Amino acid sequence: MRTLRYTDPDFAQAILFLDRHAEPGEEVHATVHEIVRRIRAEGDAALFALTRKFGGADLTSANVRVSAGEIAAAVARVSQTTQDAIAAAHANVRDFAEKSRRNDWSGRNAQGVEVGERFDPFQRVGIYVPGGTAPLVSTAVMTCTLAAVAGVPEIVVTTPAGPDGTVNDALLFALQYAGATEIYKVGGAQAIAALAFGTASIRPVAKIYGPGNAYVVEAKRQVFGRVAVDLLPGPSEIFVIADETANPAWVASDLLAQAEHGHNSMVVLATDSAALLGAVEREVAAQSAKLARAVHIQEVLQTSTYLVLVERIQDAVTLCNRFAPEHASVVTKKDDEIAAQLRTTGAIFLGAYSPVVGGDFVAGPSHELPTGGAGKSFPGLTVDQFQRRTSLVRFDAGALRASLPIIQTFSAIEGLDAHGRSAEIRLE
Repeated sequence: MRTLRYTDPDFAQAILFLDRHAEPGEEVHATVHEIVRRIRAEGDAALFALTRKFGGADLTSANVRVSAGEIAAAVARVSQTTQDAIAAAHANVRDFAEKSRRNDWSGRNAQGVEVGERFDPFQRVGIYVPGGTAPLVSTAVMTCTLAAVAGVPEIVVTTPAGPDGTVNDALLFALQYAGATEIYKVGGAQAIAALAFGTASIRPVAKIYGPGNAYVVEAKRQVFGRVAVDLLPGPSEIFVIADETANPAWVASDLLAQAEHGHNSMVVLATDSAALLGAVEREVAAQSAKLARAVHIQEVLQTSTYLVLVERIQDAVTLCNRFAPEHASVVTKKDDEIAAQLRTTGAIFLGAYSPVVGGDFVAGPSHELPTGGAGKSFPGLTVDQFQRRTSLVRFDAGALRASLPIIQTFSAIEGLDAHGRSAEIRLE
């Protein structure tokens, strides 16, 4: 951990880590470019070869898709406790999504033209769900559920299988429960390329969703334009704003929960209390020694964990907006007042009893959120991102007559007389 204090002579330089843009390194960019090229050129052959190369299963066109039998067998092995937890999380995510789904509307403008919007679900979407060292069962709920609520008829999931060709039982249960219609045992950049361009085994989709490692995120970046993508979520992040009222053990546990993701996750505490900062530092050391994923946690603690002492709590707000974290945790005497000033965060957790893990697993909003500073430009995943917007316009003769002088003026200004004529001819 690195401790930074506003009294340090190099403080302004030390906090430059806040100014970041998640851009791929040259090696990642080049590797993904070659993977995408091969999938486009070779299809399934490249998909299966790359899966084997990167430690995945020995796949063929006959076994790349998870079968109905495999799903049924997995469901039978999942404990009732696990099923109940997934069902409870799904219910909250579904209810939240239903409240935020966009609905069709229509009305008339000042000239009497009937205008409106129609919101249709994408017909076929691809969702990437990470597997690897931690099968993200919650991600299945936080993505597929939204697609189902939006009414997407074809919800295609790719997730890496183990070397033996199996997918985690609880993950398969969650995927089918949340609405996945097709599940494929592939991961990495090659899975994103397959979703975008299609192969003999996986038909292409219209839009790709889901988090992943640097290669997955870069693949989404490179296929954008061929398909739509939701956002570019990378390693996990938390920025805690806390004052002397915060419980240091609880703050430390939130920091460690995000550090547990490893792989370049970023963990920041900003406080105006020197006593709290010192206590959190001690708690992090004590708690981390007892956790199962100590290797991942220590990597993050050593490379990308910052404890920042600010002069005023308002300075912490400024730093948080500058950092644009995936998760912001606010534990102060004035939580609501501080939260109202946060403009770049993916999600805000208010108060001492609001651990980020509650949002990760059960609260209701999707936990797929912008990282790497992208919160300045992107929101988190919402149900409306599974809907296509189409505008609707209907003139009648009266509305066209009322609009004609405006049309003629714009046509003259822009030197487009055919534009104006296309309206005038209807009223002659």
